[in-house]
Amino acid sequence: MASANFNNFTVIGENVHTTRVLLRKGKRVIAEDGIEYIRFNSVDGSENRLVIPDSYKSTQDYEEGRIKHVKIAVSSSMEQSGTEKEVALDYLASLVRAQEQTGASFIDVNVDEISVKLSEQKAAMSWLVDLIQKYSDLPVSIDSSNLEVIEMGLKNYRNTGIKPLLNSASLERVDALDLAIRYEARVVVTAAGNKGMPNGSNERVENSSKIIEAALIKGINLNEIYIDPLVFPISVDKEFGNHCLDAIRELRNIFGTEIHITGGMSNVSFGLPGRKLVNKAFINLAREAGADGGIIDPVQLSPDKIFNVDKVSFGYRLAENMLLGKDEYCKSYLKAWRNGEL
Repeated sequence: MASANFNNFTVIGENVHTTRVLLRKGKRVIAEDGIEYIRFNSVDGSENRLVIPDSYKSTQDYEEGRIKHVKIAVSSSMEQSGTEKEVALDYLASLVRAQEQTGASFIDVNVDEISVKLSEQKAAMSWLVDLIQKYSDLPVSIDSSNLEVIEMGLKNYRNTGIKPLLNSASLERVDALDLAIRYEARVVVTAAGNKGMPNGSNERVENSSKIIEAALIKGINLNEIYIDPLVFPISVDKEFGNHCLDAIRELRNIFGTEIHITGGMSNVSFGLPGRKLVNKAFINLAREAGADGGIIDPVQLSPDKIFNVDKVSFGYRLAENMLLGKDEYCKSYLKAWRNGEL
């Protein structure tokens, strides 16, 4: 198995999510004899094909060119039989194995889009957490917008030697801390306030500090808390990068070296071309500011590629300047992209 840590950077691998999308016109989606497939490499290295079922073709996502491949694999694994079920299970196994081999420390699981019905979300979470533990010894990070769904995942976690991770608690749902205590889980706490997302770095620090103090009072150890300062797209506001980076510095200063600082790092590049480059630059900046982990897809952003990137290259410096608020409306970055300079 791959090492779970790269230079003390904890990767919460986020690719086993029912939100994950492939483009219908992308290279991995093919059609033969009227049947559409998703191509993938099996655990044994051979090429395999996951059928896109007819039931999915009636969805709005499909009509708009989006293939939610994890959703398809989970649904087919749970509902089908025979070859279709075996291929879907192989697909999920390959996703987990790829996360493991590229440096994940946790396998983050989210099934929110499997169905609009809470009962079906809970059943899927219970089933998927059980399945992942058959494929990997890595601990599971259980992620959902609904605490009942999170609890189903925690109930089905069996690895008593390694604590799972609850993703996430906030001032909006302090009750998540009680679940973490009940099921002996580590916990991601976010900088969200009582009524929504934070503005600027000060609110991030204030909100994070309140939920951390609540966790400590309940008996959660400082080294079992992972702060998510909330990463927003730089394409929306040139200061969003600085808001997050400044909060990371201050939180590290306040809570010292024991606490963990993570976050959905790839959110920063939403809406921009060349997202991998932007993400690499931001993760390096976040690490320099004090982050010791990230909620990322290590298959797309493996730690070795992130931290061995050429930081003096033209493209990297351009992305870095943009992330530090020095490129109004991302103009210089977008111009370089259009000119093929990146």
